[in-house]
Amino acid sequence: MSSDGNLFVQVGSYNTNLQGGAGVPQDLVDWLVPTLQVASFLSKELSAPDIFAIGFQELLPLRLGLAGLSKAVIDDRDAHIRSQIEKHTPGKESYMLVAKVVNVGVALLVYARDSGVARRICDVQTQWTGTGPAYMGNKGAVGIRFRVSDRGSKAGEVFTFVCAHLTAHEPKLAQRVADYHHIVSTLLFPPLPSSPSFSPTTMYSTSHLFFLGDLNFRITIPPSHPHVQTSQPYDVLAMLKDDASREQLKGFDQLLNQRRKGTAFIGLREGPFWTFKCTYKYKLGEVDRYNTKRIPSWTDRIMYATHTDSPDTPEKSNITNILYTSIPSYVTSDHKPVVCLLLLPPPITSSSPETCAPPMLRLPSSYTPTPDPRATLKRYIGRTLDRIIGSIWWLLAVVGAGSAIVGIFNFFLGLAAWRWWKVPAVSVADT
Repeated sequence: MSSDGNLFVQVGSYNTNLQGGAGVPQDLVDWLVPTLQVASFLSKELSAPDIFAIGFQELLPLRLGLAGLSKAVIDDRDAHIRSQIEKHTPGKESYMLVAKVVNVGVALLVYARDSGVARRICDVQTQWTGTGPAYMGNKGAVGIRFRVSDRGSKAGEVFTFVCAHLTAHEPKLAQRVADYHHIVSTLLFPPLPSSPSFSPTTMYSTSHLFFLGDLNFRITIPPSHPHVQTSQPYDVLAMLKDDASREQLKGFDQLLNQRRKGTAFIGLREGPFWTFKCTYKYKLGEVDRYNTKRIPSWTDRIMYATHTDSPDTPEKSNITNILYTSIPSYVTSDHKPVVCLLLLPPPITSSSPETCAPPMLRLPSSYTPTPDPRATLKRYIGRTLDRIIGSIWWLLAVVGAGSAIVGIFNFFLGLAAWRWWKVPAVSVADT
């Protein structure tokens, strides 16, 4: 926390390529230290973040995630992250796990500094939703919401973190936009105890919103562009070599264009993502070599909004973006993790101790996020299918020694052997 009472929030996101327990290195210093060092410009001493939010996509093999067998991986990741946070923060600060939530392979963990904001956190909620086929969770989002109480009133401020993994592949832009709207309408939180309403609320019913994940928006360069012949990986690679070219390349970023049009991520802001190289798709084991089967893109993003942001200035935020970068040294995935350090505006202290309503985000008058009345039904249809398909897939993989295809072959081979064994032997006397 700064001397003015502003909270530091560090947000990180990483698609770990279905690696499970091997998804992150043992030493997470590259992911933590840059943000801790850059915080020094705000004070004479290094300041530890007040809140850490760490999101993962493709946390573990898909069959295990669908089957609901993620507990061991997320518990191990929690212990590992917390030990690394406490090891590398100035003053060896200790942190409390506010909440963790996982749906298939999308996971989110939020921590708060024990000596500060953790003591004022209450009303913690978690939620999940799927955007895959029939609302399955191979794609979707998870969320964590909590209230930070205000010493001067009953209201305080509400924090909402959402981690998402949206539809892949460049041509499926419309599906990604649809995924976003599905998340808004089905990732619903119960009303806070202080709320006069009994209706569920969307992610926008909050004082501060943070949206992160592998959002899968791509670079699309039209063939008519004067600097390229076709929208091919080699053309984008040529434009990634220096800062000026990357800033020009941002104009072809699908997410930025959709946000500016007001078709997705309404009210959210983002730091200068073009100051670092595209985070996807890298060759495994390589720090700086792209896989040219895909056009390099900034698929991994972190966005945010606060209640003092004006809907009339959609590109400006009262949240100070201190640092926004990727971590090239991580090589076990075809993605690079991203991290962002944010300084929130000072909290608004109410003059009335009886004030119960926390401040809420201000959105454009043309946009009203609406909860889906069938959200719960859709979520549990998806989860039921997740468990059925995941359990069958897991069982076949066990029979096939790790391969579902071999498992299917072994199943039919065993079935044929069983049917052969059940046919009675024909003796000479019977002929």
